[in-house]
Amino acid sequence: MTFVEDRTDGVATAETVLVVEDDVLVRLVIAGYLRDCGYRVLEAASGEEALRLLQRDDARVDVVLTDVEMPGQMDGFALAQWVRRERPHVEVVMAGTPARAAGAAGELCAQGPAQTRPLAPGAVLSRIRRLLAMRRRP
Repeated sequence: MTFVEDRTDGVATAETVLVVEDDVLVRLVIAGYLRDCGYRVLEAASGEEALRLLQRDDARVDVVLTDVEMPGQMDGFALAQWVRRERPHVEVVMAGTPARAAGAAGELCAQGPAQTRPLAPGAVLSRIRRLLAMRRRP
C-alpha cells in the first residue's frame, strides 16, 4: 500500500474513502481532492456499484461518502443502511439537499447528517477526519 503525503497538514494516511456519487463532475472533484489529501479513494456511480465494491473479499473501506439521491434501486439511504448492518466498522457520511435527508441521515449516521449540497471539499475532508479520529479513540 502506498502512503501519500497530505498536502494540507503533512500527515500521511492509508485510509480508504469510497465516494458514491452519480454526478461524474462532482465525484471527480471530491475524489481528486481527497486523493490530494492523502486518502486512497474508490469511486462508484451508483449504490449498486458501491455495494459490489464493498462486498469484495479484498475491500478495505474506512469511510463511505454517499449522495442521498441516486438513480437505480439503491439510493444513499439504502446503501447507508446496508453499511450499518453489514460493515458496522465503516463510517458513513451522507450528502444531500432533500428535506427528508436530515431525519433519515440522523438515524443512519452516528454523528447525524453530515453534509449539505453543494459539497465543499474542505468540509468533507474535515468531517472524514473527525469520524476517523473518533473511531481511533479507545
